[in-house]
Amino acid sequence: MKNQLSAWTLLVMVVAIVSVSEAQTSIKTMGGTPAVLPSGLGEGVDRDIMTVRDATARFKSTKAAEAAGYKQVTGCVEHQPAGAMGYHFQNNDLLDTTLDLEHPEVLVYEKMPDGSFQLNGVEFLVPISAWKSSEPPRIVGQALTKADSIGFWFLHVWTWKPSPSGLFAPWNPDVKCLETSSMNH
Repeated sequence: MKNQLSAWTLLVMVVAIVSVSEAQTSIKTMGGTPAVLPSGLGEGVDRDIMTVRDATARFKSTKAAEAAGYKQVTGCVEHQPAGAMGYHFQNNDLLDTTLDLEHPEVLVYEKMPDGSFQLNGVEFLVPISAWKSSEPPRIVGQALTKADSIGFWFLHVWTWKPSPSGLFAPWNPDVKCLETSSMNH
């Protein structure tokens, strides 16, 4: 009986160690940041987030984003106490009814105390006037939110800086505005 118990204990420990090792390898293989991935929303969402991250990694610098057609369209947008979105760099050539994980319409940055910008996430946009379906547009398994005040359907995805409010939350309490814009989403 004692030998059987020891064998089971050893087996459980080996399975636990292998499971933890596989989970860590999976995160590393996906290139994820443990704070962002795994999202807890399923493998499909995690794959989509990795696709967005892979496509936007080259835009960690606003200079690279501007060279690719993204232009700053807002100051730092915040809505306290919910948090902030940050600075929106938008590519107007992408504003249509097509949503593409590899080509988000907006890159969202936070200005750091040293004056540099940090890429925190993306925003997918569809002009309300162009969308003809009665159902909202969808990407990453999520329905976009209609914002009549700005004329867009939108979805934020915090791909580079985790949000305590959630991966798809409009506002991130951990994003700070050093100076604010009067624009609200």
